[in-house]
Amino acid sequence: MNDPVVSAGSADPFNASVGQADNWSDLLSGRHLAIVLVMASGVLLYAMNIYFTAALMPSIVADIGGQHYYAWVTTAFVIAAIIASLFVSRLLDSRGPALAYVIAFVTFAVGGAANAASPTMELLIVARVLQGLGGGLLAGLGYAVIRAALPDRHWARATGVVSAMWGVGTLVGPVLGGVFAEFGLWRWSYGALAVFALLFAIVAQRSFAGKAGSGQHTPVPVASLIPLILAIVAVSLSAVVPIGWPTFGAVAIGLVLLFLFVMVERRSHNTLLPRLTYRRGNTLKWVYLTVAALSAGVMVENFIPFFGQKLAGLSPVVAGLLGAVLSLAWVVAQLFIVSVSSETARRRAIRFGPLLLTAGLIAYGLLQAESADPTVAAIWAAVLALAGIGIGLAWPLLGVAAMSSTSDAAEGGKAAAAITITQLIAFSITSALAGTLMAAGRDSVVDAARYVSFGIALLTLFGIFAAGIATRKQR
Repeated sequence: MNDPVVSAGSADPFNASVGQADNWSDLLSGRHLAIVLVMASGVLLYAMNIYFTAALMPSIVADIGGQHYYAWVTTAFVIAAIIASLFVSRLLDSRGPALAYVIAFVTFAVGGAANAASPTMELLIVARVLQGLGGGLLAGLGYAVIRAALPDRHWARATGVVSAMWGVGTLVGPVLGGVFAEFGLWRWSYGALAVFALLFAIVAQRSFAGKAGSGQHTPVPVASLIPLILAIVAVSLSAVVPIGWPTFGAVAIGLVLLFLFVMVERRSHNTLLPRLTYRRGNTLKWVYLTVAALSAGVMVENFIPFFGQKLAGLSPVVAGLLGAVLSLAWVVAQLFIVSVSSETARRRAIRFGPLLLTAGLIAYGLLQAESADPTVAAIWAAVLALAGIGIGLAWPLLGVAAMSSTSDAAEGGKAAAAITITQLIAFSITSALAGTLMAAGRDSVVDAARYVSFGIALLTLFGIFAAGIATRKQR
């Protein structure tokens, strides 16, 4: 079998620029620093916004009501973000990075301002859709612009910085949201986000000046988009419909539509994902599936604070810190792994990552118990750190593998943007499935914790298999 890039006639994705790998100072200086700052800030705004809003929701409901729409505030944002991410490569090709970022930041800012001004929950949800569209563009551009605006010797480190923002968002979002909620300033919080987004729009305009898009105007693949968007909506709805057969029905419909999406893509010339993804013998598809498995593992941290409080009697602050362990380990691990220059070491890191992640999740599930003492809680933190290290070892190297998969500018843009598309879809599906598994625990928190941990571990287990194929050398 061939590596993704070998099939495209370019360099080996796991050995890209090894011979001319530069240090961090080369990336974090001059114009490159401004570019990295914009990309990282865009992803951070998206990543922290979900947790930020979760912390604000009690205050929002107390002010404008609409508790029956509680789940839709996040669901609407996520669905809009996923849909927007599907158009990143085309926006980048036609408008270039400067205008693409201005559009994304301004859309996010307008959505934030509309959130701040919303008098009812219904209008807040509409504003969240607008903010989600901007957020989805920012998340997708974070990876796609690396390929377009930076030399390939910087791809690994830039990918590490950008993907680290997902972990940082998990840490910063709840804290900032909690501070604004504490003082009853939820409207001011969204106004502040809008101001920061507008400031970064100005920085982006200057940082990417002179960098044009590829000039290719590829038609929108409507035939592919329809089943994919419907699949995303169906799976997302499974998290808000009554638990039981409606949940399973929504998930089943979503999976069928995802299968239909793949079938349409394979038979189409104008595709959403790079055409290499569907080429027989090419392993790019396995790179994306490994990314999806790692993304699924991240979702367990949404439930860790709850389990920590209920089973170990942790305070909200300590439980929140426990939930952040996985992301913190993810961030630290990937900032180290991007400096590895050995092709063999890179392949091993990608293979080892899903294995560590799965082992950590299984261990966490096995260790769940009523009235857990501090020693057990400390062991939880250790195995969650192990899981986070697994994500960090593989994530940035997979991003480089996808971006290096072709020398064609248009296909390369698709390949980079597809990282975010894959990630957001995996987040959505796993979050819905995890919610169902938690509900299956009924009155037993221990059972709920085990179902969620083992259920997500089953998804990440597939990542071990996918990573093995994704990293096979050319025969």
